[in-house]
Amino acid sequence: MKMSGSQVIDAPREAVWKGLNDPKVLQQCIPGCESIVASSPTQMSAKVVLKIGPVKAAFKGSVTLSDIKAPESYRISGKGEGGFAGFASGGATVKLTANSASETLMEYDVDAQVGGKIAMLGSRLVDSTAQSLANQFFDKFATVVKQSAAAAPKKPKAKAVKKPAKKPAAKKPVKAKKVPTKAGKKSAKKKH
Repeated sequence: MKMSGSQVIDAPREAVWKGLNDPKVLQQCIPGCESIVASSPTQMSAKVVLKIGPVKAAFKGSVTLSDIKAPESYRISGKGEGGFAGFASGGATVKLTANSASETLMEYDVDAQVGGKIAMLGSRLVDSTAQSLANQFFDKFATVVKQSAAAAPKKPKAKAVKKPAKKPAAKKPVKAKKVPTKAGKKSAKKKH
């Protein structure tokens, strides 16, 4: 199954990129996701519980990020085992384009495969469920990233550095002139 689409997110491209690489953000956005744990910047493990038609299954799997061109694009791939329900694997190529300083266009191409009991449900049900899950993810992701970007503290503007005021040059001490006092004048007159 293949899907593609795009979404405009009211957040700067750097904030969208950060969200796409943050396990906490991904966990909030992936429908049915119970946990995501990063083992490295490009490797994560996840647990997701999904209901597809009459089948409800818990999938445990791995997620890998590749073809990384920060903050422009990457490929996210995953494989999950759902026990008796079967398996799911696939990936998405995600591309980010800055429409403006505060708006990002996110484009994605998704490909996925399912097997086991899930595959027996029929491609129409599986495809429509996958499309619905993708829409839920991207809608929730756009909301979470927009809120995070709005709540992020703005970078303070560089303050002008005040130069210390110049100290006035030290005045040279003035030599005191000897001024004859009255007493000194009288004694000077007596000498003459």
